Amino acid sequence: MILEHEIPNGSKLYFGKSAKLKRYIEQVASEILDANGYEEIVTPIFSYHQHRSIADERELIRINDAKNNSLSLRADSTIDVVRIIEKRLGRNTSQKKWFYIQPVVTYPTTEQYQVGVEFMAEKNLATVMNLAIGIFDALELKPLTQISNMKIPQLLTEMFESLQIEDFRHINIDKFISLQVEWLTKLVYLQYVEQVDEIIAIAPKVIADELQKMKDLSTSLQCQKVVLAPMYYAKMLYYDELYFRTIVDNEVYARGGRYKNEDVTSVGFAIYTDALCEALEKEEK
Repeated sequence: MILEHEIPNGSKLYFGKSAKLKRYIEQVASEILDANGYEEIVTPIFSYHQHRSIADERELIRINDAKNNSLSLRADSTIDVVRIIEKRLGRNTSQKKWFYIQPVVTYPTTEQYQVGVEFMAEKNLATVMNLAIGIFDALELKPLTQISNMKIPQLLTEMFESLQIEDFRHINIDKFISLQVEWLTKLVYLQYVEQVDEIIAIAPKVIADELQKMKDLSTSLQCQKVVLAPMYYAKMLYYDELYFRTIVDNEVYARGGRYKNEDVTSVGFAIYTDALCEALEKEEK
C-alpha cells in the first residue's frame, strides 16, 4: 500500500530552509552567469532526441505523443539546448552563451536539479570551467577539479587490441599495468600537472598531444586544487575530448567538457544543485 505522504524513491522534496537554500544557490549562479553575458533558456520536459545524449537508453522514461511518436522525459539538457538554439531559434538570435536551471529525470523515478551552461561555438573549456569555479567560490565551496581527456582512452583502445572502452569505464588498472609499457604505466599513475612533461617526453605523439591539452587547460584555471585523470572515461555520448569533474569526498558537484553537435564544437557544464544543497546544509549544522 502506498501511503498518502509517500513520494517516489529518487524524487526530490524541498521545503522551508532547504527550499530557500536551493533558491539561493540558483540565484548566486544566475547572477554570475548573467554578469558574464549568459542568457537563460528553459527547455521542454518532453523530447524526441534524448537518445542522442544518454549512453544507456534504459535510463530514459519513455512515452508517446498524440501521433504515437516516441518521446522521452528530459534526462539530459545539453543536446536539447544546442539543438533548439541551432534549429529552432537560429534565425532569431545570435546569442551563443546560454544557461538553464531545471531538473532532469531518469528511469524509474530519479530526479536531479541542475544549473547548466552551454557556450556554443567555443573551443576553450577554461572559459566555462572558470565560471563554475567562480560559482563555487561565491558559495564558499572548494571542490577538487579533476581534468580528463576522452580521446586518450579512445586512442589507447586503438593502439592496444586487448583494451576495450569498458576497461576505462571500470578503471581496470591491473589490465593497464599488465601490458608492461613504461609510458602507459606512468599514465595510469599520472595525477599532478608537474608529472606530465615526463610522460609527454616518452609517449607516442598522439598521446603526448592530448596530454599537452590537459596541461594547458590545468594551467589556465583560476583554481588551486586540480588533478589529472587521463584514464577516466565519461559515459555521456557527446563528450569527445577535454572533460572535467568537480568533486568533494567522492560526491560530484559538477561535470562538463568539450563536445560536438554535428559540426559545431561547444563547451559546457552542469552543476548538481542537490549535491550542493546537501553540502551547504551540513556546513550550517
